[in-house]
Amino acid sequence: MLKSAEKTGTNEYTVEISISAEAFEKAVNKVYNKQKNSINVPGFRKGKAPRAIIEKIYGEGVFYDDAINEVFPDEYYKAVEEAGIDPVDDPRDFDLKSVGKEGVELSCKVTVRPEINVSGYKGIEAEKPAAEVTDEDIEKDLRSKQEANAREISVEGRNAENGDIATIDFEGFTDGVAFEGGKGEDYDLELGSGSFIPGFEEQIVGHAVGESFDINVKFPEEYAEELAGKDAVFKITVKGLKQKQLPELDDEFVKDVSEFDTLDELKEDIRKTLTEQKESSSKRAFENSVYDALSELIEGEIPECMYDRAVDNMISEFRYNIEAQGMPYEKYIQAIGMTEESIRAMYRPRAEKDVKIELALSKIAQLEGIEASEEDIAAEYDKMAERYGVKAEDVKAAISEDRIVSEIKARKASDMVLENAVSKKPEENSKTEE
Repeated sequence: MLKSAEKTGTNEYTVEISISAEAFEKAVNKVYNKQKNSINVPGFRKGKAPRAIIEKIYGEGVFYDDAINEVFPDEYYKAVEEAGIDPVDDPRDFDLKSVGKEGVELSCKVTVRPEINVSGYKGIEAEKPAAEVTDEDIEKDLRSKQEANAREISVEGRNAENGDIATIDFEGFTDGVAFEGGKGEDYDLELGSGSFIPGFEEQIVGHAVGESFDINVKFPEEYAEELAGKDAVFKITVKGLKQKQLPELDDEFVKDVSEFDTLDELKEDIRKTLTEQKESSSKRAFENSVYDALSELIEGEIPECMYDRAVDNMISEFRYNIEAQGMPYEKYIQAIGMTEESIRAMYRPRAEKDVKIELALSKIAQLEGIEASEEDIAAEYDKMAERYGVKAEDVKAAISEDRIVSEIKARKASDMVLENAVSKKPEENSKTEE
């Protein structure tokens, strides 16, 4: 039961909670029944010793700590709901004032959702890149189709050139010692592709098939930790040279690689597809610019824990995606030369922006009187049920209606902000800056 909730700092309340004797007794008895099978009492088989005997031997408060942990969550959520506050982190700084057969009296500090102000969210100006498709864009797409269908033919009578595919054996050394992952045989490397570290491919150009030689390179500073910034020597043998022979760009080629009969038809389809892609990309870029601007419009002190939790969620998703591919997370971040601290630092700016946007949209929904109707809520549950292949009742059991309502309001607020935003061409902004 809530005794009091006093604001004791920016975004902080001190909440006093009273747990009744009856509720605490139920929690103590529940803990006793969970633990009795693991408690040794002389003269009793495991699990058969009465609670009173255990308490007499080990002390009246033997189950109190676990009982408080058992009963506190429900009592806490009831208290903060009654107090009308919205926690954004776990309670902290507990002060256990009394505990016993009469119940429990305690207090804790609670970090709450901040009160923020937001203005100027209607008519935000943001850049919107042009979605125009040029002839060069179409030619580039056609070129990629040619390369995807190219034949590889052997090269004889000349040395390696950029664009050739060199078949090589190689082995790398640092300080005269071969390093792990630095060896390959019969490896096909397209010279000039930038597949290997800077300086590697360039030093193969000019050599002939059958030549063996050394090349000297320096690993980039952002490379894997054990090699970053180090000088290395690679022993190279060129075993073969090939070059791509592109097919003729004509109607026969078009029939082979597409559903169309003529080159003009294929070009028109490419233009349509690229236009859709560019329009979609332009829309996303515009929306992101609007959100960036929106995140700067809020005024208020935001608790650090909100940023920390957002980072935690991002890292959890990142970890899940890495481990879903069969690689241990810790091994992966070591391989890419990062640490847990650098990962957190990487995600921090995005977390700050996301938190600010979420707070701004929530405030805008409040200011604009945006609501979620019963039909909106039912439709959202149905949509989620269809997405996950479960019944709507199962989704309702797993996700609270309050969360659904918040998401619907935020989405409506976002739509309103975007509808009122003003798009500007990038060059207009650059002229203004000049």
